[in-house]
Amino acid sequence: MPNDAFQHIGDYMMPSFPPQPSDLGFLFGTRHGVPEFCEAAYALWQEGMFQRLLVSGGKTGGQPLSEAELIGERLLALGMPASSLILETAATNTGENVILGRAAVAGHMDVESIRSVLVIGKVCSVRRYLMTLQRHWPGLRMSVCPVNYFGVPVERWHEHDEFRARVLGEFGKIPGYLDCGFLHEIEGCPPYPQVRL
Repeated sequence: MPNDAFQHIGDYMMPSFPPQPSDLGFLFGTRHGVPEFCEAAYALWQEGMFQRLLVSGGKTGGQPLSEAELIGERLLALGMPASSLILETAATNTGENVILGRAAVAGHMDVESIRSVLVIGKVCSVRRYLMTLQRHWPGLRMSVCPVNYFGVPVERWHEHDEFRARVLGEFGKIPGYLDCGFLHEIEGCPPYPQVRL
């Protein structure tokens, strides 16, 4: 694949929405790079970027703890108070992260007062997180702390086997997800690039 195709894909899949102080932090659950995710979230909380953090993720991979519980335990160990955490422990996909996560937040905060969200998630999945929020929780000002646990700079994603596979895998799914109504495009962002995989 030509380098300009990699550039177009990377720009689309990993857009820059620099972290901004927000009404809510939203950490999308994972079992990959958990220490890096927790350190990023804790640092943002210490900086005052948000007061409450939603962590959404159910039981995956046959593990006894949900992703949210695993991450929550580590955040508590780092020093984040339990009162700052909202754990959603049932979601098994990104749509459920947002739908069930919003419902979980409603038990702790006035959802209608939330105007901005700071997303913490895998760098390779940034586009999908934002497009899912656009579909299921529209009207938010979104910013992102993308966590890159692959060990190479983002601009060299196509040179790392796992990083490349994850980005291209995500890229290939976007049109189908749009057709099914799982996602909405992000206002003001370039459209899906027409490149050959």
